[in-house]
Amino acid sequence: MALTFIAKDPNTDGANCPTVWVDQDAGEFVIQGWKVDEATTAECLTAGPIPASETVLRLPVRMAAALREAIDVAEGTDVR
Repeated sequence: MALTFIAKDPNTDGANCPTVWVDQDAGEFVIQGWKVDEATTAECLTAGPIPASETVLRLPVRMAAALREAIDVAEGTDVR
């Protein structure tokens, strides 16, 4: 697996921050974000169960550009 690094949170101190990658071989996004609290988890569960193989996380809106770039990379419209 080779991940394509997209970006870290622009307001980061350089460590322990939300990050976005693309795994082009698997056709998946890999996202590091903040853990959600119990209230957020409970609200998410109203849409259905969260399988043990999945998690809910938070990513700041300021990372929207990183998500857009990740989509372009995944779809092959951004050549690196």
